[in-house]
Amino acid sequence: MPSPHPRLPVSRRGFLLAGAGTAAALGLAARPARAATGRRPFGRYGSPAARLTPQTLYVDPHGRGDVTSVRDGVAAATGSGRTLVIAPGIYRDTVALDVTRTEATWIGASEDPRDTVIVYDNAAGTPKPGGGTYGTTGSATTTVQADGFTARWITFANDWLRADHPDITGTQAVAVKVQGDRGAFHHCRFLGHQDTLYADSMALGTFARQYYAHCYVEGDVDFVFGRATAVYDHCHFRTLDRTDLAAAPYGFVFAPSTAGANPRGYLVTGSRVSSEAPDAFYKLARPWVPSSDTTARPSLTVRDSHLGPGIDPVAPYTNMSDAFPWQSQRFAEYRNTGPGARITVPGNRPQLTPEQAGSATRATYLGDWAPWKEEC
Repeated sequence: MPSPHPRLPVSRRGFLLAGAGTAAALGLAARPARAATGRRPFGRYGSPAARLTPQTLYVDPHGRGDVTSVRDGVAAATGSGRTLVIAPGIYRDTVALDVTRTEATWIGASEDPRDTVIVYDNAAGTPKPGGGTYGTTGSATTTVQADGFTARWITFANDWLRADHPDITGTQAVAVKVQGDRGAFHHCRFLGHQDTLYADSMALGTFARQYYAHCYVEGDVDFVFGRATAVYDHCHFRTLDRTDLAAAPYGFVFAPSTAGANPRGYLVTGSRVSSEAPDAFYKLARPWVPSSDTTARPSLTVRDSHLGPGIDPVAPYTNMSDAFPWQSQRFAEYRNTGPGARITVPGNRPQLTPEQAGSATRATYLGDWAPWKEEC
């Protein structure tokens, strides 16, 4: 996406202050170190000597599993229905789950997403070996193309920083790109700045369904974006402060690019938006109509959620391109609360009717797939 001019979870901004590239930089060194030296690095999920199922593989950076990296675990887990149980640790690598590895499950063994971190630092403008740059898609730390993917208690991060690379103008840096249908993330964290969570599909005509429950997402510019049909259920979105800009807006939380033929884009329900930035310095959303699909009609409904003071209540939406004004897209709200939800200019805050809200539910969006019923 183009750049514009009770206790909070440990954020990427916080752990980067300690110095990038080290365990201490993640602010997690003490927690994983204690957990990883225990007798049960895989918690209640067995071990290589006592596998939960023959389809289960164990990842541990200290060598007590089948492999020491998530990338090697994915390579070894061929076919369908494989589970990776991932011990606490910081796994610095890029990882890709291709379309053949369907119905995969990744589990953070400690059941605390702060302990199991998959992180890398490519940006769209990062030079590639052999020439060229990675582009937005290529910048992703983790890419999930397979259908039926489930992740629990894992942090997906991209710790590339603008300040460290003033020569790079392609500042999009994706933590995870999800393209498969039926992708579910429970109690996960997504940490980045620009384009953190890319909820997408494999092709323009493919309506991929995704579900994010009790997750934490942070960033600044378009940090939840893409064309998937995605439900964000009881999630926490955190907008970051910026020292490189002198005035608002600092960024945008959502930038959906829903295909015009797709009746449903993003649904945010029972969630909250908080901020490190000054009041009203963020927009809730702007529509992304990409050059590859100028017929897109971005769709976003935010309902029953708390919008903190970081969101501009007077003009919460803005255009990405004047050729595609946000008023022509499918943006709506319903029964939101908080200072960022205050309706001061009614024309700037389209509201669902109660009848319309009856169809704005996770069940309607996801159809015959009910991931919230899966056991944790």
